[in-house]
Amino acid sequence: MKDIPPTLAASLASGVTTLARCWRLTRRDGVVIGLTEHDDDLTVDGTLFRATAGASGSEDASALGFAVGGGEMSAALTSELIDAADLDAGRYDGAGIELILADWSAPEHFLLLRRAHLGEVRRSEGRFTAELRGLSSALNMVRGRLFTAGCDADLGDARCRIALAAPTLTGHGTVSAAEAPGLIVAAGLGAYAAGWFTQGRLAFTSGGNEGFATEVKAHTTAGAVRLELWQRPPVLPLPGEGFTVTAGCNKSFATCRDRFANTLNFRGFPHMPGNDAVLRVAQPGGQ
Repeated sequence: MKDIPPTLAASLASGVTTLARCWRLTRRDGVVIGLTEHDDDLTVDGTLFRATAGASGSEDASALGFAVGGGEMSAALTSELIDAADLDAGRYDGAGIELILADWSAPEHFLLLRRAHLGEVRRSEGRFTAELRGLSSALNMVRGRLFTAGCDADLGDARCRIALAAPTLTGHGTVSAAEAPGLIVAAGLGAYAAGWFTQGRLAFTSGGNEGFATEVKAHTTAGAVRLELWQRPPVLPLPGEGFTVTAGCNKSFATCRDRFANTLNFRGFPHMPGNDAVLRVAQPGGQ
């Protein structure tokens, strides 16, 4: 149960309310953006909430226990506040959101309704709609070890212990051309065999996509070196932009053994019986 400030409670009891919802987004890099459904800008709790984006929200749902509550908010995509490039670059992934109810006639009277995290984001016709996930959604994340045939470590982390800085495992290239937003022709990687960087990680080191990183979907060498990316960069890569790309790992025991000679640090259970062994039944004449 929330304690409503006396001044706001008195306004609610008057029978005539002047209320507006405000959303304060805090990105993981510390950038704070305020949006309000009011028709004029409001300064609430030290934050300027802008009305230019035309923000609106759905019904806010809460649940008992550890069930995940949430809702949705939508606003216009504007270069001044939130643009498509920032969303594509992942700058809002996991952003914190505070939903505030404020009296627009006296903005110093407000109530923090809930805190949430930004979930799935959809875009259409110049607007975005963001899912608001309650704080209990963090309880749905996997914690601890997983008993699976594949490795549950990330290539190059403290558990894997592979030194990615080795030239054989990390390539430095430049963009020769972009045949599509997520398909680039690369220079400087001719010494690597086809498929070497498939499922690896590519990070741009210069240009308009500097800092953006994504997984490599496919690495081919027919005619020219091409890297197909799982996530398209925020802006179309231009010739000359630099990047680094690491070798790919499909987390299988065979790849760990044959490609990286790292079987001692394999973090999976390749010999664990699968469902076929559990469901196996006796057959006449069988062993």
